[in-house]
Amino acid sequence: MSAPLSRLLQPRSIAVVGGGIWCENVVRQCQKMGFSGPVWPVHPDRDVIADEKVWRHVGELPAPPDATFIGVNRRLTIEIMRALAQRKAGGAVCFAAGFSEAQGELEDGTDLQSALLDAAQGMPFIGPNCYGFINYLDGALLWPDQHGGQRVEAGVAIVTQSSNIAINMTMQARGLPLAYVVTAGNQAQQDLADIGAALLQDDRVTALGLHIEGINNLRAMEDLALLARKLGKAVVVLKVGASDAARTATISHTASMAGSDTGADALFRRLGLRRAPSLTVFLEALKIAHCQGPLTGQAIASMSCSGGEASLMADLAAPLGLHFPALDAAQTRELGAVLGPMVKLANPLDYNTYIWPDTDRMAATFTAMMQGALDLGIVVLDFPRADRCSDAQWAHVVDSVAKTRGDTGKPMAVLASLPETLPEHWAQDMMARGIIPLCGMVDGLAAVAVMARGFGYHDHAPLALPRHTPKTRLALEAEAKAILRGAGLPVPRNSGGLALGELAAAADDIGFPLVLKAEGLAHKTETGGVALGITDRAALLERARAMAAPRYLIETEVTRGVGEVLLAVTTDPAHGLVMTIGAGGIWTEILADTTHLLLPVTRDDLSHALQGLRIAPILSGYRGQARADVACILDIALRLQELVLTHEPPIVEVEINPLIVCEKGAWAVDALITLETENAG
Repeated sequence: MSAPLSRLLQPRSIAVVGGGIWCENVVRQCQKMGFSGPVWPVHPDRDVIADEKVWRHVGELPAPPDATFIGVNRRLTIEIMRALAQRKAGGAVCFAAGFSEAQGELEDGTDLQSALLDAAQGMPFIGPNCYGFINYLDGALLWPDQHGGQRVEAGVAIVTQSSNIAINMTMQARGLPLAYVVTAGNQAQQDLADIGAALLQDDRVTALGLHIEGINNLRAMEDLALLARKLGKAVVVLKVGASDAARTATISHTASMAGSDTGADALFRRLGLRRAPSLTVFLEALKIAHCQGPLTGQAIASMSCSGGEASLMADLAAPLGLHFPALDAAQTRELGAVLGPMVKLANPLDYNTYIWPDTDRMAATFTAMMQGALDLGIVVLDFPRADRCSDAQWAHVVDSVAKTRGDTGKPMAVLASLPETLPEHWAQDMMARGIIPLCGMVDGLAAVAVMARGFGYHDHAPLALPRHTPKTRLALEAEAKAILRGAGLPVPRNSGGLALGELAAAADDIGFPLVLKAEGLAHKTETGGVALGITDRAALLERARAMAAPRYLIETEVTRGVGEVLLAVTTDPAHGLVMTIGAGGIWTEILADTTHLLLPVTRDDLSHALQGLRIAPILSGYRGQARADVACILDIALRLQELVLTHEPPIVEVEINPLIVCEKGAWAVDALITLETENAG
């Protein structure tokens, strides 16, 4: 573990400052979990807390404590922090709330959280406004409440910004071994990514789970991803903020910057972190990460003794991108030899129940299924209620799965179609044998999809950090296109800022056919502010009078386009500069066919993004149609990136929609640019 946090998270001595029930709970939790070092309660008036001798103040302790739980009010917390720093303690957990999340201040107006940082003098601390942490490996708990975990020798580490969700995760009965559960709180000093990086360096930690409300430090998150890659450990994330309501709750909860959901997705893809859509899928994915790490692909074999289960597996897996390769000749031959002619051989396989409880035949069946090019084998198995039924024969199935795993060397999972039909003791038994126990068909398959996605950390230049621009202005289209033209982007010849009486002369200079636009409107098509196909002066003036705009822009009309593309870059306050590429023009809203990348991007990144769009076949010449100049799209996107990264004043947002792509070349026919104003703070 990294030196700055090792004493705090792996303490040999623990101090607990405060006399309330929360502090007494910390002492008792350490006793209950069998912490081997001393636990020193600190209180000015009490003599005994939870059968332990009480020390009057921090300066009286026998030695500087490695870890201290500070369970007093927020102002006294600052004094205790200063005293611990002076004694060169290893670190602290700050339990009290009322700091940055409540905009707390001292009497002199000093920000309370800043005062806490000053008092620490560089000594590591977690919080404030958090429950602390549980170290299930060493039995060290700076934790003021109940929890549902137990000592383990190895397991996953979870870091969350929510103390209540942390409690709930310790209560899971899914067989997931927890090595650490850490609550980050306000992250005044130790960022969630810093804590995660420290935990990854413990050799007993197999994988890391991050429950993220907001990202405060992109560089720390980049460093975490690189470390995870070097150590070969998977990181699974659960990021809230997909809805406006969730982002509002996040800000009020921990004062974190939630950012946009598309920005978060782009960040996690970029860094190779695997995002789960729900808390239950998060826990199931961590099981896969613990037992196996990331899966090598999305090819699955499914085995069950029910045709209904086989059908459910096929239906649920398809939308997730998982697939079931057809059986090859060798698999069919081997399965036929084991199961006979009465079983229909397919993947997913219904192997029927007549081979129960024949361990050898079941193992032979599973092994034959796993001979193909497969990334995971799943045996669907629901256990009976222990209070009313016997599960003796189910052991034969688990033994068969374990034998197949050993014989083939391929990852194997047992999946219960219902979460409640995989008892915890069976899940723990499977974990000990290297079998992945998955609770629930929906959550289990979703977790497989999370861990099977074909992406990982790629070496890139450091992320472009987000700008905070309180004052901006929208450039008119003529100015926006002038900026694009100056950066080498292809823009139709145009003239803007024209009054009605200036249109005819300007049109003669540019030449017909023309496009007429009402200048200054962001969504011209929807408001009748665009007229196409104007071929003479009379038509131009007639359409202009109908628009009744204060100013107009005219430009050469682009014809014979093959397709229309959207290119945009927006500033995400939490995740950086997000480039969007997708279907353009009227298809932007109809198809919602876009993908998002964080800057800087490479040509390969852009090419891969384009190939993943639903409009990709159109651009490639679908059914003999003309092919679009895809190379030109990539060139323009890279020039747009360079423009955003270098332009002064800074560009806060730019959108080209549509970029009309021809067989040769492309044209930015509509553009919006938002600029930071010179007097922005």
